[in-house]
Amino acid sequence: MHTELCIDASRSRSPRITSVGGLAGRQTGPDTVHLIGTAATPLGGDTIVVRISVAAGAHLEVRSVAASLAMPGGLHRHSSAQWHFEVGAGASLVFDPQPMVVVSDASHSVINTVVLEQDSTLWLRERTQIGRFEEASGQWSSAMRCDVGGSPLLRHRVELGAGSVAYDALSAPLSMSSTLRYPDTRASEVDLADGSVRLSLAGGGSLSTSVGRRLQPVDSLG
Repeated sequence: MHTELCIDASRSRSPRITSVGGLAGRQTGPDTVHLIGTAATPLGGDTIVVRISVAAGAHLEVRSVAASLAMPGGLHRHSSAQWHFEVGAGASLVFDPQPMVVVSDASHSVINTVVLEQDSTLWLRERTQIGRFEEASGQWSSAMRCDVGGSPLLRHRVELGAGSVAYDALSAPLSMSSTLRYPDTRASEVDLADGSVRLSLAGGGSLSTSVGRRLQPVDSLG
């Protein structure tokens, strides 16, 4: 199945939402949209394309009502998603969905493309868990490309699960939480106790990541 979802936010009206396939959006507040599943997706062989645009001066928060499950299909085990985020001048976006859980031996890949202006504001979180209880054979990868005012801010890629570059059966992490913030002037920080790190980006902003065997509960503000 192919899924497409578009969310367009403007200062002058409520967000416009169009969708086809297994993912939709519902407006739950003046500037808030929750993602909901309308069919079981992503299954192996599925493709998802989501475009989120916030026009100049507007504010948008995008969340989800439940975790997503990436599952193997009858013929294919791999599914993929492309997320496109565009935040205009003086606009702000909070993107904080529930985690992606890669079930059984499924494989799922994500490409995130983010376009910001110099005075945009972004808070974007991605959380992933390999396997449900006693499952550890899934695979997940995510690539992040973020530009600010036409200049590169971040190029980042990470893999989790069986077959990934750093995988081993004894100690490899099976979960990751990642948050991209712009702007953010805080210095870099490493916390070895909980496996988290915040990296200050040369172009402004920060990328925070934490890894482990299982995702830890977080509040809506991270």
